[in-house]
Amino acid sequence: MASTYTHTHRVEFAETDMAGIGHFSNFFRWMEQAEHAFLRSLGATVHGRGAGKDGGDNYGFARVHAECDYRRPVRFEDVLEVRVRVLTKGSKSLEYGFTFHLEGQAEQPALASGRMKVVCVSFDAAGELRAADLPQPIADLVEAAP
Repeated sequence: MASTYTHTHRVEFAETDMAGIGHFSNFFRWMEQAEHAFLRSLGATVHGRGAGKDGGDNYGFARVHAECDYRRPVRFEDVLEVRVRVLTKGSKSLEYGFTFHLEGQAEQPALASGRMKVVCVSFDAAGELRAADLPQPIADLVEAAP
């Protein structure tokens, strides 16, 4: 079972401010990209498109909490290593921790760190969004890091 993953991302010009420094809001996008890549690496996805009644193929992940602490700026064309770690796994939720490092500098202090809690959701028969158990493939593949 998987509990950690590293995703790389090159900072694009459109992700920076006028000084060429990565805009703070993009760290949340990069966390989400890393989460998606982590699940794809396991053959899973954050969005089931079917209409299964058990939530197995009709689900998504609502973000219920996100935070990020910034320590040093990132700049246009920096290559980031975004490390994902599953902090907790509940029957309906996952909490991730993220650290941001320049590529090849994982031994250096993190540029930023963040957390994100997601709750699995599906639509009930009336079309209302409801919390749902983690889909079995994800529940079977993901575990909290030691």
